[in-house]
Amino acid sequence: MNAAPQPSLFAQLVLAEKYGGMRLTMDQLAEALGMARGSVYNQISAGTFPVPTYVEAGKRWADVRDVAAHFDRQRAAAKVAA
Repeated sequence: MNAAPQPSLFAQLVLAEKYGGMRLTMDQLAEALGMARGSVYNQISAGTFPVPTYVEAGKRWADVRDVAAHFDRQRAAAKVAA
């Protein structure tokens, strides 16, 4: 059985350093992805958002590793399309 590839350690470190931890608020996630906060919430509600999120203590979060994995997938797709 093949394990899922690990997200880029470099991307994880950059995100963790910039946003001060291993998880991002929805405002931070929107900024990192270059999206409007409302668009993030709309896509989450529609079930089309590409990054897993979770709710803890009444706040929605995204794990830095999942955001880094999303960037890695986007990069791989761009390489194939080029």
